[in-house]
Amino acid sequence: MNYNECIELARGRVGKVCKACPECNGRACGNKMPGPGAKGIGDTAIRNYNKWKEIRVQMDTLVKKRPIDTSLSLFGKTFRYPFFAGPVGAVNLHYGDSLNDVSYNDILVSACAEFGIAAFTGDGTDSNVMVAATRAIKNAKGFGIPTVKPWNIETIREKMALVHDADPFAVAMDIDAAGLPFLQNLNPPAGSKSVEELKAIREAAGVPFIVKGIMTVKGALKAKEAGAAAIVVSNHGGRVLDQCPATAEVLEEIAEAVGGSMKILVDGGIRSGTDVFKALALGADAVIIARPFVTAVYGGGREGVESYINKIGAELKDTMAMCGVASLDEITRDCVRR
Repeated sequence: MNYNECIELARGRVGKVCKACPECNGRACGNKMPGPGAKGIGDTAIRNYNKWKEIRVQMDTLVKKRPIDTSLSLFGKTFRYPFFAGPVGAVNLHYGDSLNDVSYNDILVSACAEFGIAAFTGDGTDSNVMVAATRAIKNAKGFGIPTVKPWNIETIREKMALVHDADPFAVAMDIDAAGLPFLQNLNPPAGSKSVEELKAIREAAGVPFIVKGIMTVKGALKAKEAGAAAIVVSNHGGRVLDQCPATAEVLEEIAEAVGGSMKILVDGGIRSGTDVFKALALGADAVIIARPFVTAVYGGGREGVESYINKIGAELKDTMAMCGVASLDEITRDCVRR
């Protein structure tokens, strides 16, 4: 199976809103939520996609021909490629009921582990979402990253108990989910966290802690102060704040501020191996891709995930070869231009 075949098969399974587009750019689904759309007019998801396309790669083939090494070492693990599958929750609500969070995570986590990358898993108001996610990670021998939402501290403790039982190599919290409606008006309060609160959550995690949802240098410095091992430059795919900058617009300044002191990941509109290359050149250590993996799972299950990983990996290798670099460390700022 190739990814184009996977897209065709997905179209009859992903529900009424997602169109399983040849390349997910946010336009067809717009502001449709439930569904894969973005908040408000849907501007941020579209902007995420467009801004990567405005960055150009610098071709250079006047170099010695060498084997291309796309491998990434992170938190004691080695990955085949520098990209991960992103966390998605409530898939039956947003993408159609042919799968639910249990079946989706079972496929995604195991397939990603089998084919050399790792999956972030989602969280939700239904406690079974985290139960299924952590069980899938446990079955994959810890080769996955559970993502806990910024609940009140009592709920976080309950979620962390499941995380510890799964024994993942890292755990994330999507701080940007503070803008989701179901986190509003809870008692005790959920949502945004102070540096002190985040530090306590990081200590409770017990493994490298990743803060997802950083869009400013100020936010990155706060995550660093809290002791985060990594951040994800992310605006939650445009689903929590309309009229927000694209992640490609803020990545470089954030990397300049905290790069070297913590690992930097980025998501939002990354849709090709060339986009992955651009993100690494602007200072990211790795990237996260979410929505296209939904199409991969719905359209082809395990084979769909394999086809998408192979597609993005092959595009990355080709871009590296044509830009004269043979390893991820050689991808530097002068490899791209705005």
